Amino acid sequence: MLILSQVSKRYGDVLALAPTDLQVPGGETLVLIGPSGCGKSTLLRLIAGLIQPGSGSITFEETRLSSENILQIRQQMGYVIQEGGLFPHLTVHDNVTVMARYLRRDVGWIDCRLNELAQLVRLPEEMMNRFPAELSGGQRQRVSLMRALMLDPDLLLLDEPLGALDPMIRFQLQKELKAIFAQLGKTVVMVTHDIAEAAFFGHTLVLMRDGRIVQTGPFKELAQTPAEPFVEEFITAQREPMAQLVEALKWT
Repeated sequence: MLILSQVSKRYGDVLALAPTDLQVPGGETLVLIGPSGCGKSTLLRLIAGLIQPGSGSITFEETRLSSENILQIRQQMGYVIQEGGLFPHLTVHDNVTVMARYLRRDVGWIDCRLNELAQLVRLPEEMMNRFPAELSGGQRQRVSLMRALMLDPDLLLLDEPLGALDPMIRFQLQKELKAIFAQLGKTVVMVTHDIAEAAFFGHTLVLMRDGRIVQTGPFKELAQTPAEPFVEEFITAQREPMAQLVEALKWT
């Protein structure tokens, strides 16, 4: 589905992404994880064609991305960012259908697709005429997912899609999102800083540090056979607070 070959990115003297090789199999969910500033969002934006690599190549479904074809290829990619990124002056209906209307898709097709997606993400019909400011955080993310899926893309790119939600809503949407991915069979590349979320969603985890890939594999492999001390430290750092909380509760 997606092949990155020696892709790198610099901002002046800052190396945001060292030359990187990565392959994403079709129909799987790959999760980019690591501390802030490690390069995971940069990598996602390069895949989406929002920024251009300093070196290397990105091949999507056997077509190499270039400035000449990226606008057309991007129609085969759905992109969801933290807090949804919805246009505040557009209703839910207009946010979801904006690209389909721009591409002059048939009105009947748009309406049918909109209804399908609303049922898929469990968004009530009465929400269609509301504006983003009138929605909860969870509802905005459902609408953002609908917009990303509107053109039935082959690839979904998710950048911290649930990071701004409170824990209960986040937990519910995690379950729903995973079910949607399985139902649709989409290829997904997701960015998160949460190791538990990465393990829940990902067939493959890609742990990054300082613009480089440290280890790639399923969560079990990272946890049981870390490639270097940083891998174990990263996993332990997120497990430890919860373990301390559980232990404290025993004495209350």
